[in-house]
Amino acid sequence: MQDSEAAILDRPEILQILFHPRKAPDTPPPAGAVDLDVAAKDGVTLGCRFYPASGDQPHLLFFHGNGEIAADYDPVGPVYNEHGLSLLVADYRGYGKSTGSPTVSAMLSDAHLILDAAADWMKKNGRTGPLWVMGRSLGSASALELAASRPGTLAGIVIESGFAHTMSLLQHLGMDTRSLGIEETAIFSNAEKIAKYKGPALIVHARFDHIIPLSHGQDLYQKCASDTKALEIIEDANHNDIMIRAGLHYFRMISDFIRKAGNR
Repeated sequence: MQDSEAAILDRPEILQILFHPRKAPDTPPPAGAVDLDVAAKDGVTLGCRFYPASGDQPHLLFFHGNGEIAADYDPVGPVYNEHGLSLLVADYRGYGKSTGSPTVSAMLSDAHLILDAAADWMKKNGRTGPLWVMGRSLGSASALELAASRPGTLAGIVIESGFAHTMSLLQHLGMDTRSLGIEETAIFSNAEKIAKYKGPALIVHARFDHIIPLSHGQDLYQKCASDTKALEIIEDANHNDIMIRAGLHYFRMISDFIRKAGNR
């Protein structure tokens, strides 16, 4: 994407709505997990936490939601492993153990650095399983940035509670977008990005999402150019309880889709 399409959103009034960073305590990873640091050229360190299954199974590079950090997934990583998936959770600038301050442009450019570091780490450690990318909520922007610009590097994508249109998201979050003086055509659209992606894509959304309405997930599904795509709507769920409401079905549907897509 054009750098200007992201940088135009790097305004204080937008950043304070989009980002709610919190730091992680300086504690070691739980048993079986590994922390990875990714260095950015401007001296920022991006923290990631890896929960490995066997090296020949699929790997899921995960960009989390706003207000979350990688350490929040300590209880969840082993569940992914039980379903045959390795999980690599990346923190944005200012989140978890990452340094720096979050911006929209940095979030998108950092996604490329993290993808390259993950692929390099897998190669050095003899991990041959396919590499998928998943984005939840805010993280859908990072995942779809990679899907649009690096499709050959990815085996597929999973988008959970993702947003389709940036301006309507800002409006829904309470911003008076008219005061910004920004045209819709001047900023990036996740819907436009997924329209360029032809690989396997699973879209997961809560029926009663009050932060990013279901219409966003439906639009992402409709716009996706893939012949191998699915839309899973989680009934009786909202934005922040989708995993709890779905229970083990949440992990099974992701694992099943990834395996079926790999067998095509």
